[in-house]
Amino acid sequence: MSQDDIVHVAQEFLSRMGSGADPAEIATLFSEEMEIEIAGDTGVLPWIGKQSGRGAIAAFVTDSRALLERLRFEVHAMLAGDDRAVILGALASKVKHTGKTIETSFAIVLTVAHGEIVRFHMLEDSFAVSQAARA
Repeated sequence: MSQDDIVHVAQEFLSRMGSGADPAEIATLFSEEMEIEIAGDTGVLPWIGKQSGRGAIAAFVTDSRALLERLRFEVHAMLAGDDRAVILGALASKVKHTGKTIETSFAIVLTVAHGEIVRFHMLEDSFAVSQAARA
């Protein structure tokens, strides 16, 4: 795939996430065997850790929408290589059950093969996420 194709897949992912698309519609951008990794304190929020399968991304979208109120999501840059797009930005979210706010920079690394996302890796301030999620 060309870098333009990789960027297009990443932009479509961001567009669907930003528009509030149905989690199943977002998941169609991912391969059935995709891997998701979001580093942090496993057990605090359901999407933290390593998971696999298209259902994992749908669950991530559903759970994050149910448990967080998005306050801000800014994309500062997108970089593309042979099979990856890296999305750099900042976000702010409020954890609904604690009322605490998370503010963090992030990097999302999407690995793309055959027009589908095969790996989703998100890096953020996992300590801040953990602290905000604890009552």
